[in-house]
Formats: sequence, C-alpha cells, structure tokens
Amino acid sequence: MNKEVKQEIISNLRVHETDTGSPEVQVALLTGRINHLSDHLKSHRKDHTSRRGLLKMVGHRSALLKYLSNNDNKRYKILIEKLGIRK
Repeated sequence: MNKEVKQEIISNLRVHETDTGSPEVQVALLTGRINHLSDHLKSHRKDHTSRRGLLKMVGHRSALLKYLSNNDNKRYKILIEKLGIRK
C-alpha cells in the first residue's frame, strides 16, 4: 500500500483533523492490507508465512472491531457499512 492510498483511507475515516490512530482508521488500514494479501495468496498458495501474517491481521482487526462494538455501537455500524466487512 503506497503513501497516497494510505493518506486517502485516513482522510476518509478520521474522526478529527489530526486523527491517525482511531479504531476506524486502524480497521480501514488493516482491511486494505488484508485484501491485498488475500489477492497475493490466491496466486501463491504455498506461501505459508504470508498466510500466518494474514491470520494475525484478521485477528487484530477482529479485536479492534469488538472494542468498537462494545464502546460505541453506532460508530461500529457506520464503519462496517462503509468498509463492507460484515454481511
């Protein structure tokens, strides 16, 4: 993920002007990395090291989503709708 894409993601989901670390931003960045790595693993099926990294990222994103759901359910629902994570 290059710098421009990352800045675009941050600007779309930040809570305030200087926000770079809110749960929404973290989940969005992780989602972008997860999608990229999933595409990589479709063509490189035996890349188990990257698969392990993917599973760690999915677990981290899940923990952040659980935190957001428990603390502010409205923000959680808006985020999953924007990112299209859950069906």
